[in-house]
Amino acid sequence: MNKFMEFLEKFLLPIADKLNNNRYLSALRDGFMVALPLIIFGSIFVVIANFPFLDRLLSEDAFTAYQNALGPASAATLSIMGTFVIIGIGYKLTEHYGLEAIYGGVVAFAAFLILTPQILEGVSGVIPTSSLGAQGMFLGIFTAFISAELYRFFVQKNWTIKMPDGVPDAVSKSFSALIPISLTLSVFLLIRIIFSYTHFDTVQNFIYTIIQEPLTALGSGLPATVIAVLLIQLFWFFGLHGQIVINSVFDPIWYALNDENLHAFQAGTELPNIVTKQFIDTFLVGMGGSGMTLAVIILIFMIGRSRQLKELGKLGAPAGIFNVNEPIIFGLPIIMNPLVIIPWLLAPVVITFITYFAMSTGLVPPPAGIIVPWTTPPLISGFLATGNAWQGAVLQAFNLLVVSIIWWPFLKIMDKNYYESEQKASKDTNEKAS
Repeated sequence: MNKFMEFLEKFLLPIADKLNNNRYLSALRDGFMVALPLIIFGSIFVVIANFPFLDRLLSEDAFTAYQNALGPASAATLSIMGTFVIIGIGYKLTEHYGLEAIYGGVVAFAAFLILTPQILEGVSGVIPTSSLGAQGMFLGIFTAFISAELYRFFVQKNWTIKMPDGVPDAVSKSFSALIPISLTLSVFLLIRIIFSYTHFDTVQNFIYTIIQEPLTALGSGLPATVIAVLLIQLFWFFGLHGQIVINSVFDPIWYALNDENLHAFQAGTELPNIVTKQFIDTFLVGMGGSGMTLAVIILIFMIGRSRQLKELGKLGAPAGIFNVNEPIIFGLPIIMNPLVIIPWLLAPVVITFITYFAMSTGLVPPPAGIIVPWTTPPLISGFLATGNAWQGAVLQAFNLLVVSIIWWPFLKIMDKNYYESEQKASKDTNEKAS
């Protein structure tokens, strides 16, 4: 065990540290965080628009009118979520360089629109919403990175217009950004013209064919998902936020898969993907936090004898219900604790297999593409994420039971060690007092 941990420390930690501090991955992560409130807003109205049995309670015309009335909420947020992510990435990356961040955000979005085909079913001047959503996500990410870097380069070269003293600050900043923005967008216009002479026709077709489609196929599979889940747990074990590191890489893939399911769910057709953003967030992370530690809290109340674990259970339970598990991670502790490395790594992998099997066989509907807030308590989140299906809640309950079984012997040993140490300390204190 010691040699294994030394090996992981030597090779894994440096890689994780570099990923965690990489400015592009940080901007990507923060860009998704900018979009998250809008995504959740749209998801809430998808749930409201698809309440169970509502189509049976209302007439067909009334139900259609009801869904049409609520439709703009998701169409203006979820369907074009890529636009918010692009602006967020450009903003955050430019902010990282200490420049005027808002111009980094808008130049990223404008550059993306220049590269986006503006034609729909033969009508020019119309941008398909699919290009602004998951389908255009990868192009948007690359565009945001490159445009922010170009804007920074031109600003730091001092290719700006200097306004005289006394000019309002807003006007001065606007003219100062004029040349860097114009040069940056000119580069993207040139790229669009060049690709128009290739068989791909557009940059978006090139990105989707060469990069996004293969990566999406890989990320939707079970092997890649298991590896991602295992790495999240490993990074957490060594004190690094595993989700921040891994999600920075996989979120564009998982969100794209999520969006495909949402469109299928709204259209009433078969859901194409099992692994999505909500597969991870609802059925793994969304059960007490990373490692599904709500099961650990339940076990503490059931078998805990030591004062340390009992107090930890009381402290961690309120937060754990809402999927915040820092009290357990740092209080049990989980970080660098060899007693828990087996259940900590094993349980999420087992649950990944169980959840994938349950959904692939039709026992439980796949996630419907609805973004459920990560703080939603288990059972409720499973019900909502699967499109108001009770099977989602049952699967979460079953998963918690499985995690509890895996953890039971290890937590029992830990509790016994803590209890014996407390008894010994109490006995020593009494002997000194007498």
